[in-house]
Amino acid sequence: MVEIKTDASIDAMREAGRVVARALKAAREAAAVGVSLRELDAAARAVLDEAGATSPFLGYHPDWAPVPFPAVLCASVNDAIVHGVPGDLRLRDGDVVSLDCGAVLDGWAGDSAVTFTVGRARPADTRLIRTAEEALAAGIAAAVVGNRIGDIAHAVGRVCRAAGYGIPDGFGGHGIGRQMHEDPGVPNEGRPGRGMPLRHGLVLAIEPMVIAGGGDDFHTARDGWTLRTNDGSRAAHAEHTVAVTADGPRILTAL
Repeated sequence: MVEIKTDASIDAMREAGRVVARALKAAREAAAVGVSLRELDAAARAVLDEAGATSPFLGYHPDWAPVPFPAVLCASVNDAIVHGVPGDLRLRDGDVVSLDCGAVLDGWAGDSAVTFTVGRARPADTRLIRTAEEALAAGIAAAVVGNRIGDIAHAVGRVCRAAGYGIPDGFGGHGIGRQMHEDPGVPNEGRPGRGMPLRHGLVLAIEPMVIAGGGDDFHTARDGWTLRTNDGSRAAHAEHTVAVTADGPRILTAL
């Protein structure tokens, strides 16, 4: 069931979104050559703890996962698309790192992701990351009253495909509110003018994922969580929680 939020609820979600933004900022600032993914998770966790927020990621256990997720941060490196489990892997110069974080504050959730390069960036990686960000911006711009879910999906997919990148099949954004994952689903590719109409008060997590090799295929790693590209090419992920309002899209997970 789709829940339309009140303006007061959206304001409350904005506060949760600020916590997410600060947690991602702290984790990104901690990222450097030689730093472990577990240390990035600790940086994000410290921000959540200080804010009195909880993590919707920690202990999350969908039916397809073998074990509950053990961290507050998804940290996906190079050919990992999403859902990377922070462990003892240490970052190397030139790594592409995607960080995805959520927070629940006063009963409301926020969810956001960012991708960046550690150390010296390769031009191909810079273009990949920029495309994910541009696809997110296009999706947000389409999140206006009177449009439909398909308009967001089409806007995201058009940017990704025009750049020659793949889009992992079956993964995309989602509604968000009291729960991290709510209806409706928000695909990263689709036909404009189709799907649920966008109304004032609908809150969505819009999250493009792009694969540099141009293919859409991926597989689940041995940890049962991390999704990796089949061709070994690098991937990028960008996400914001966005409220559809009569005044236009309102990004709830910005700093």
